[in-house]
Amino acid sequence: MARFTLLAAGSIALLGYSFSQDPRPAVEGALESPSPLRTLRHDAFRAGEKLTYVVHYGLVDAGEAVIELKESDQEIQGRRLLRAVGTGRSLGAFNWFYKVDDHYESYIDREGVFPWVFSRRVNEGGYKFTQDYKYLQHKRQVTTQKQQTHAVPAHVQDMISAFYYARTFDFSNARPGDTYVIDCFLDDEVWPLRMKFVGRETIKLRNGKYRCLKFQPIVQQGRIFKTNDDLNVWITDDGNKIPVLAQAKVLVGSIKMELSGHQGLAHPIALVK
Repeated sequence: MARFTLLAAGSIALLGYSFSQDPRPAVEGALESPSPLRTLRHDAFRAGEKLTYVVHYGLVDAGEAVIELKESDQEIQGRRLLRAVGTGRSLGAFNWFYKVDDHYESYIDREGVFPWVFSRRVNEGGYKFTQDYKYLQHKRQVTTQKQQTHAVPAHVQDMISAFYYARTFDFSNARPGDTYVIDCFLDDEVWPLRMKFVGRETIKLRNGKYRCLKFQPIVQQGRIFKTNDDLNVWITDDGNKIPVLAQAKVLVGSIKMELSGHQGLAHPIALVK
């Protein structure tokens, strides 16, 4: 449950990370000359956006996750940045037997929507670890806190930046069965995050009804889920494309993530009045 807390709040891509198929080998070789950096036209998010989620384990409110996008005055390779901060924490009785206090940060290229710097501070049930990655996107390399350098695909994502990059996709002509893929570097490996479009639905949450796009992250069956049908994510069918609900049937029960608050959205949310 603890690992799911922040991942669920992140995005379709983040959900896919934890339970996706096997990682791919790192890209061979290093670039002899700098790689051109992309520029994307996007308007799904902006600095000042803050999303808050409650994670339910069965009938219990077990955790809270927040992901926030902030302005940054820093530049890398002459590129302006945004700072994304994600936090996950356990609530109530869960603090007694499995306390969670996680913190994630990503400095994201404002124009290209890819990461330059990523940090991860995990404290789950007394287990602690840190990660610090420098994404040398112009060299297609990532340097870790172990002082190791890995060759990676162009514009590879981290687990926070992937949330924002997924929202730059155009789903207006999406058909059931269409699959979207994001390459993400984490835990010293390249993970292909795969999301399958299921269809459009209107769903009811505690705070209202939303027009949504439904996705199923393509998972490694038998590891935590029996089938892909056991994990579903709904994002708003509007210009924001934010996750409002994620449901998962796992081997030890069921987990649900639900949007509980938002502010600073770039567009009106797809709320059905």
